[in-house]
Amino acid sequence: MGFLSKFFGISSEDGSSQKAKDRLKIVLIHDRTDISPQLLESLRNEIVDVLAKYMDIDMKKIEIDLDHDENAVALVANIPILHIKRGKVAEL
Repeated sequence: MGFLSKFFGISSEDGSSQKAKDRLKIVLIHDRTDISPQLLESLRNEIVDVLAKYMDIDMKKIEIDLDHDENAVALVANIPILHIKRGKVAEL
């Protein structure tokens, strides 16, 4: 569950009740979106890779989540930008 901890910003120092809430959140997101944890991890990695091409980002503070209402699901991302890369962008 290491990647999910990083994905949701879960600290290993949280209490057991917080860990239970976080696990429930993961299960609910999976049920509502029908997206596997592997797909979520892949999506997160690809988003970070694309952004890192154009800017320096704080990898430790990235928060990506799926939010929903009755009719739709939204991808919500909080990705701190440290510096915008200027000039020629290196190819991947």
